[in-house]
Amino acid sequence: MTSEELLALLAAVGHAQRLRIVGELAQGRLHVSELARRLGLSRPLLYMHLERLEKAGLVAGALELSADGKAMKFFELLPFDIHVTVDTVLTALREDQALAAGAERGTAEKGKRT
Repeated sequence: MTSEELLALLAAVGHAQRLRIVGELAQGRLHVSELARRLGLSRPLLYMHLERLEKAGLVAGALELSADGKAMKFFELLPFDIHVTVDTVLTALREDQALAAGAERGTAEKGKRT
C-alpha cells in the first residue's frame, strides 16, 4: 500500500456521512435510491461519498437490470479490517520510494535509447 492509498482509505472512513453509509450497507446491499432515502442525502452527494468508499476498496457497486429493463445501481459493503500502525505508515512510505526509484530507472533507460 502506498501513502496515497493509505490516505485515500483514511479519508474514506474519516467522514461522518461515509461512516453512516458503511453502517447502512453493513445490513446488506442496497439500491442507491433506497440508501439515499435512509440517509436523507441527495443522490449526487451520496454518489460522491460512494465513489470515495469504492476507490478505497470498502464498497462495491454493480448495475443490474430490473424486470422492466431499467438499469439499477446497487452497492454492498466489502469486508475490511483497518489497522494503522507506525509500521503501516513506514511500509507505505517505503512503497512510495520503491515506485519512485522504479520510475526514475525507467526514465533513465528511456533516455539512453533516444
